[in-house]
Amino acid sequence: MNPSASEASGSITICRADYGNAHDAAALVSLLDSYAREPAGGGVPLRDDVKQGLVEALGQRPQAFSVLAWATRPEAAGGRVPVGLVNCFEGFSTFACQPLVNVHDVVVLPAWRGQRIAQRMLHLVEAIARERGACTLTMEVLSGNESALRAYAREGFAAYTLDPEMGQAQFLQKMLD
Repeated sequence: MNPSASEASGSITICRADYGNAHDAAALVSLLDSYAREPAGGGVPLRDDVKQGLVEALGQRPQAFSVLAWATRPEAAGGRVPVGLVNCFEGFSTFACQPLVNVHDVVVLPAWRGQRIAQRMLHLVEAIARERGACTLTMEVLSGNESALRAYAREGFAAYTLDPEMGQAQFLQKMLD
């Protein structure tokens, strides 16, 4: 599939987000804010300054791209409503000397879960990653998010291990002021 194209099936359309498109921009912020308010997203809404500056900031980063899922709804403005989002960032694998793509956020609105929308968005993410010459897709997921872990496993994601005796990689963070 051409990674710039949309994938449509039934009433759901999966497409690459256009950061310069007002509808895509509003959908991205709305979906990410919805996710942020859930326990898996931290349970806190996005700050107003984040909502206002996020899409412009993403657009200034050539390593960033996003994928949106839209449901056809004739009664909605524009005939569709946003139901899913994946935000990604290109990084670099020093071991492979090739780009990699980190899947940073995966959002499907609660009413739309269980319809394999995340998997369909990840298929487009993979196509875009391949177009960029990436060797790997990476992601972080909370260990208690069992439904997400099952969904990602179905798509071929697995815990990162180089040497089983050294264990699995863990995602760590240090907040900076």
